Amino acid sequence: MKVRVFDCDHEKDLEESVNDFIIDKEIVDIKYQVSIAINAEEQIYCFSAMVIYIDRT
Repeated sequence: MKVRVFDCDHEKDLEESVNDFIIDKEIVDIKYQVSIAINAEEQIYCFSAMVIYIDRT
């Protein structure tokens, strides 16, 4: 079993990255998280996912 972590600024980028990665993998679970921070008047989002999968190679 292995783990791969993804971290993106936009949810669509995260979606694309995870979908590209899992296309030929045996997935055990995917954990998803969103974080937000405020810097002055700007909101900063962080979208992340941890993919737990079985490596058959």
